[in-house]
Amino acid sequence: MTELLPEYKISDDKALLDLAWITKMLQASYWASTRSETAIRRSIENSLCYGVYERASGAQIGFARIVTDGATFAWLCDVVIDAGHRNRGLGKRLVEVILSDSRLNGVTFRLATKDAHSLYERYGFSREETMRRKKKEA
Repeated sequence: MTELLPEYKISDDKALLDLAWITKMLQASYWASTRSETAIRRSIENSLCYGVYERASGAQIGFARIVTDGATFAWLCDVVIDAGHRNRGLGKRLVEVILSDSRLNGVTFRLATKDAHSLYERYGFSREETMRRKKKEA
């Protein structure tokens, strides 16, 4: 558990994650709108995950996921904060906690975003050209 603000906490304990809330938030996003609950569950099982929670209610109000080999590469993805809790610095604090996680020391971070560039740039991310191979339809 990580101290955040008096009314919030961040944890990497997967047992605390609310799959229904995460699925709802991701399926409402531009990047994961077609992702199934099964795919979301599998992605959580195979990633480092961080939840943001209200202390009073225990409700999950934020989420982020890291795909990594733990040695050279980490992909920051699925960063979401509930609309009712935005503009309180929670996204910034979540990114800070992730980037300071000792399990990720020495790795090169990547992410892809259509928005929030200024948030990530303040943590050393820069815009670069990347290539992508979309999944083949079954």
